[in-house]
Amino acid sequence: MRYEYKTVNTCSQFILFDIHENVISNIQFYGGCSGNLKAIAKLLDGYTVEEIEEKLLGNTCGRRPTSCADQLAIAVRKAYNEYNNGN
Repeated sequence: MRYEYKTVNTCSQFILFDIHENVISNIQFYGGCSGNLKAIAKLLDGYTVEEIEEKLLGNTCGRRPTSCADQLAIAVRKAYNEYNNGN
């Protein structure tokens, strides 16, 4: 399932990724720090929701209470919950 998540309080505007069971792939950030976000997407390709949460949840950017990486962790959990609830 392809999933789109609108980010909150980050430079990136939204994140797209595929989710199959609990595995995430084909991550794409739109906006934000292009080089860093492309690297994050490559490094996390094939990771599970739990692995992404463990590594990225709570990561901040400057004075912001979140970051693009933190938003990805939030997005994959939301997608997983929707995927498993059939919404």
